[in-house]
Amino acid sequence: MAVAHKGSISMGLVLIPIGMYKATVDNDIHFNQLDKESKARIKYKKYCSHCGKEVTNADIIKGYEYEKGKYVVMTDEDLEKIKTKKDKTIHIIQFARMAEVNMIYYEKDYYAVPDTGAEKAYELLRQALLSQKKVAIAKTVMGTNEKLLVLYPTREGIIVKTLFYYDEIAAMPKTVPKMKLDENELNMAKMLIENMTKPFVAEEYQDEYQARLREAIMKKIQGQDIVAVDTAASSNVIDLMEALKKSLELSEKKDQRSQKRLTGTA
Repeated sequence: MAVAHKGSISMGLVLIPIGMYKATVDNDIHFNQLDKESKARIKYKKYCSHCGKEVTNADIIKGYEYEKGKYVVMTDEDLEKIKTKKDKTIHIIQFARMAEVNMIYYEKDYYAVPDTGAEKAYELLRQALLSQKKVAIAKTVMGTNEKLLVLYPTREGIIVKTLFYYDEIAAMPKTVPKMKLDENELNMAKMLIENMTKPFVAEEYQDEYQARLREAIMKKIQGQDIVAVDTAASSNVIDLMEALKKSLELSEKKDQRSQKRLTGTA
C-alpha cells in the first residue's frame, strides 16, 4: 500500500515520524463512456487554448487567474518555500473528548503507522489518549491545503481523520418543524427501535447492489437478458400508527426467525 502522506506528529517537543495510509478502498464498479454507434471508448485530450496543440502532463504547470485571462505561475518550489516547519509536521494544537467532535466534520480516514524507531513514542500517545477517551486536534499541510485533523486512538493503533473546517459545513436547507407527537406513536417507535437493536458488526454488511450489478454484467457478457429483481408493488401505508404496527410485526417475525436459526429449532 502506497503512503499517502509522510510527516511527524509533534506533541510539544516529542516528534513521532509516521506515514499516513488510506484506510478505505474503492470496490465500486466503474463504467467507461462509449460512443453510441461504434461502442468505442470516448477519449478526452488536453490541449492549449492559445495554439490548439495537444499537451502532456509534463507540459502542464500551475497558474492562478488573478484577472480575466491573466495568470501568475506558481511552481512546486514556490509552494514549498511558503511552508513553515510547523506545516511540515502534524502539529498537535489541543486535546478534546472524543464525543466533542461532531461527526459531520469527518472527511477522510488514514492509518497512522510509525516509522522504525518511533514505535514507543507512538504507543505512548495511543495509550494515553485511549485511557482518557480523548483525541488530539492537529493541523498539517497536505498538497496545497492546510488540513485540520483528529488523531483518534483505537485498540490497534491511531486513525488520522481529516476534518472539514467550520465554514465548509453547509446549513440545513430548511428548518424541520418540531411536530407534536402522540404518546402511543412514540412508544411504538421506541419498541421498534428496541426490537431492531443489536451490536453493530461491520462484517455482516455488504454492498448488495454492487453484487447484483456484477451478476447483471456477467449475464449480458454471456448474452442473457436481465430480469427485474423486484416486481412487488410498493406498500401505500399512509397512517403513521398503522405503519409502525406493521413494522413492529415484521421486526418481531424477523427476530423469531433469527432465534430459531441460533437454537436450531424448526
